[in-house]
Amino acid sequence: MGFFTPSLVNSLRLNALGRPRLSSLLCSLHQSGSRDDITSTAMNICRLSTVAEVSEFECDKLHDDVKATKKDTALRLALSRLASDFGRESMLSLQRFFSSRRAPVISTGSLKLDMALGVGGLPKGRMVEIYGREASGKTTLALHIIKEAQKLGGYCAYLDVENAMDPSLAESMGVNTENLLISRPSSAENLLSVVNTLTKSGAVDVIVVDSVAALVPQYELDHVIDSTFQDVQSRIMTQALRKIHYSLSQTKTLIVFLNQVRSSPKSGQSFGHVDEVTCGGNALKFYAAVRLRMIRTGLLQTEDKVTGLGVCVQVVKNNLAPSMKKAELGIQFGRGFCSESEVLELACEHGVIVKVGSNYLIDRKVFSDKHEAEQYLVENDGILDNIVMILRSILFERER
Repeated sequence: MGFFTPSLVNSLRLNALGRPRLSSLLCSLHQSGSRDDITSTAMNICRLSTVAEVSEFECDKLHDDVKATKKDTALRLALSRLASDFGRESMLSLQRFFSSRRAPVISTGSLKLDMALGVGGLPKGRMVEIYGREASGKTTLALHIIKEAQKLGGYCAYLDVENAMDPSLAESMGVNTENLLISRPSSAENLLSVVNTLTKSGAVDVIVVDSVAALVPQYELDHVIDSTFQDVQSRIMTQALRKIHYSLSQTKTLIVFLNQVRSSPKSGQSFGHVDEVTCGGNALKFYAAVRLRMIRTGLLQTEDKVTGLGVCVQVVKNNLAPSMKKAELGIQFGRGFCSESEVLELACEHGVIVKVGSNYLIDRKVFSDKHEAEQYLVENDGILDNIVMILRSILFERER
């Protein structure tokens, strides 16, 4: 190492601080040494430069670690202040966020609709709006949701604003009316107060409001029919939904609002063009996590007798999965959804039921056509429920 000159040492010091070009150092070496000395010295310079860069990287890494520790300490201090000033519910927790990312759901009673929703059903702890024209199957869908919630052991409430609830129809669809809370509040304010109270209790799994269009504010009840009212119902809905939405954040209640549509001329469109709008203002559109639009598509007939309706359910809004998906369903009068038909179709598609030609193999029994297989599933609820459970594990558990 005797060939290091004072000028070279100074150059190396500058290299550690200001990082001059290597070519300038080699020029200084060329003036003061032989070719071999220059080659050996250049290799040592590269080693020293590498050591300097590694040590500088370690210093940066140590600085970043100290900075991260300070940020972590500051975050913990902020969380403890939130807990002491605003209560434990105000604390932020990544673990709580990730554990509640996948909201628990309640099935709609239709596998096709559950698939269209993307998460296997309607999310608990949310508001859902089901709207459409009259006789499009809204009440039938709501009763099926109640039925599925009761299967899980939950309590349900049906707030019958339209005074059109038929307990015998609900029982024929499988709803346990003895374990169902039914109420007919006298005004919109009373009904929404009931919804808020039941939601805050956390003891009710599903609350159905049938329907928003029939809600009558107390102000209208206290005045004559000719009196003019300017959006009284919309203002009440806006104020009430703010409170209900806050209560929902503390519980796992599913609130289903049934709503009707009205024809409204749309400004800026051609003459005769009308648009469908829902009742109750825009607040429900905003607060609802899922919005389902039901459209009657036709009639179901057996020979010359009308036995049901064909409906199309469109997922207009969905905060938990992609929206704008559709499900074509059949509704049998007095029975509800034709679940056995879609279960048979999906079971054959996923290999749960073996189909050879026109024959179906179910529970070690062979059925020669589709009608016989569906009738067997209708008469054997246990087998149908078992197939549905297997299909749900295939369709939804695998996605999670």
